[in-house]
Amino acid sequence: MNKSAINPMPDYFDRYINQVADDLELIPAIQKSILDVYQLDKDKVDALGDQVYAPGKWTIKQILLHIADTERIFIYRALRFARKDGTKLQSFDENLFADESNASERTLESLLEELVAVRQGTLAFYKNLDEAQLLSVGQNYNTQMSVLAIGFTIVGHQTHHFKIIEDRYFPLLNAQ
Repeated sequence: MNKSAINPMPDYFDRYINQVADDLELIPAIQKSILDVYQLDKDKVDALGDQVYAPGKWTIKQILLHIADTERIFIYRALRFARKDGTKLQSFDENLFADESNASERTLESLLEELVAVRQGTLAFYKNLDEAQLLSVGQNYNTQMSVLAIGFTIVGHQTHHFKIIEDRYFPLLNAQ
């Protein structure tokens, strides 16, 4: 299924969903996102170390772990919705997660390995859902969201952050 089947289109998360090409079905989009992790310029990321483009912004390592952490939370939500659990799910504090992640203590390789492992789990989950499960809707904090919308949000969320890395972090190397 592609993102045109998302109903309702969730407020706020549409900014991530719209990062995914219109012609991509969900499974190929997830597969492409795994390839995008492998194509991240590791030399540039290593050269930047813990630099940030503005005070109070996350390091690239924190961003990578944020992507994985957020994906874990969203997959949990997708599982609940696919299994028809009507419980309203709460939000989470992404800044607290980043602050408590110890990402700076990790190697880039370990963070990328973890992100790929989480994404492969997401791929396996989504490969085994039928259409009814994909279209199941639940209460995601303060918005209605389908399992399909969550899948595209996960992919688009990574795309969003990789664009920030490319547009705001990598130019820091030219300023040195």
